[in-house]
Amino acid sequence: METVERISRHWTGAISSIWSNQEIIRAFIAREIAGRYRGSFGGLLWSLINPLLMLAIYTFVFAVVFKARWSSSQPESGTGFAVVLFVGLIVHGLFAECLLRAPRVIIEHSNLVKKVIFPLEVLPIVTLGVALFHASVSIVVLFAAMIFGGAQLHVTALLLPVVLIPLIAITLGLSWFVAALGVYIRDIGQLIGLLTTVLLFLSPVFYPISALPESYRALVLFNPLTLPIEQARDVLIWGRLPDWRALAAYYVISFLVASFGYWWFKSSRKGFADVL
Repeated sequence: METVERISRHWTGAISSIWSNQEIIRAFIAREIAGRYRGSFGGLLWSLINPLLMLAIYTFVFAVVFKARWSSSQPESGTGFAVVLFVGLIVHGLFAECLLRAPRVIIEHSNLVKKVIFPLEVLPIVTLGVALFHASVSIVVLFAAMIFGGAQLHVTALLLPVVLIPLIAITLGLSWFVAALGVYIRDIGQLIGLLTTVLLFLSPVFYPISALPESYRALVLFNPLTLPIEQARDVLIWGRLPDWRALAAYYVISFLVASFGYWWFKSSRKGFADVL
């Protein structure tokens, strides 16, 4: 019971921090997005051009060159291999963008570390907000491609936030953990880059789980990205409801990961100033 109360306290603290610092978070997200495209000719338009070009390339390579099909058991009229693959890339991209930025997010804002009143825990949240912006633009591109390809937009697509909320919580928890660790261990960034690449190929992004031999499926099913990728495809492309039982378990796990990450960050913060 004491452990449950402690976890709940950390989770409540995280939610409270997000709520009380929402103006700071919004301002930093807007600044980060604007700064990323500042000075370029296309400006913010690049956030739309990038996923559009990538989807066009995937469509050409897999639909025109390889004439690939995702699965013989799945209807692909109007969607195609590239669109199914693109959903997996959106989910992985959301996760990877946050984790790749996390190791240096505190170091790059070292001027804020000694400001006792500044809530450093919002910095990984800002990174998450930027990643969500890019993911949202990619989803708009996905819908446009489905409409252009003659695919039906399913009402189950409205459940996408329900599918992604636990992924967002897990991503934030791991970002807090890695951000704090990155202050003390500078090499962690290299390791995270390797791990996100490994996760890309150990997730059902480029292949359906059914294509794997039985002996390897367990490895992919334990991947934290597998469930949100599969469930996102179900609600967006196949028009199916999520697996509520699996999703409920994923919510519990995400709750624990986010609580641990927040506790780790808050516990480690006291030593940031000494290292930086």
